[in-house]
Amino acid sequence: MTAALLAAAGAALLWPDGQAELRGRLRAVAGSRPGRGRPTLPLTAAIGAGALAGVLSTPLVALLAGGCAALAARAWASRRAAAADEARLAALAEALGALSGELRAGRFLDDAVRTAAGACPDQRSGTALVRAVRAPGEPPSPDGPGRGDGLAAELARLSAAVALSVRTGCSLATVVAAVEDDLRARLRHRRALLVATAGPRSSARLLAGLPVLGLAMGSGVGADPWHVLTATGPGQLLLVAGVLLEIAGIAWTGRLVRRIGR
Repeated sequence: MTAALLAAAGAALLWPDGQAELRGRLRAVAGSRPGRGRPTLPLTAAIGAGALAGVLSTPLVALLAGGCAALAARAWASRRAAAADEARLAALAEALGALSGELRAGRFLDDAVRTAAGACPDQRSGTALVRAVRAPGEPPSPDGPGRGDGLAAELARLSAAVALSVRTGCSLATVVAAVEDDLRARLRHRRALLVATAGPRSSARLLAGLPVLGLAMGSGVGADPWHVLTATGPGQLLLVAGVLLEIAGIAWTGRLVRRIGR
């Protein structure tokens, strides 16, 4: 029954026409971006894990498995987005260094920008660099590169620096070099914070896996804790409370680590 309900929900989400409002609301809950017609990874993971758990176990376990899978997938997607953001910032720093060198060599601005954008390892960062230099002071377009991540803030700084150079007549190469130095300093600071918080994050992952180890140890001595947690009323209450406390503990640990990183 649980598997059938989850399959029906997945079919409704994947239906090409209709149910657009429902898909939009579910994408907002799951942390997806508007404008995409397919469910994102957290929603897909929730449906898959819930369907599998519904076949193998009880509806309660299916519900909990779907929720935990969605949260895990969302955290994984966030980590991937953060890594991609850092890679784009590193590529932008390289492009700024190339642009500063071209300007110091006496190249015209358009030629220097094209050369720096062509040497940029990330095409998105190179395109954003061209726009920020050629149209200083303009905000990034809603669908353009550098919207909604760390790249947008750095492009805003670069655009303001270029506008300042145009107004005051100061050397554009010096201004671009200053923006590059600031960006590289920010990247070094971010990497240092990741190293400093590696220990707490590893401890949080270890603590998150201890309940699974406890279930394995209980099954090893013949206690059958899984049957107690899924087939008895008090066990189901304890299972729900344990999962909620586990999620709360992971969220609280993540919040502490983010506060350290500020």
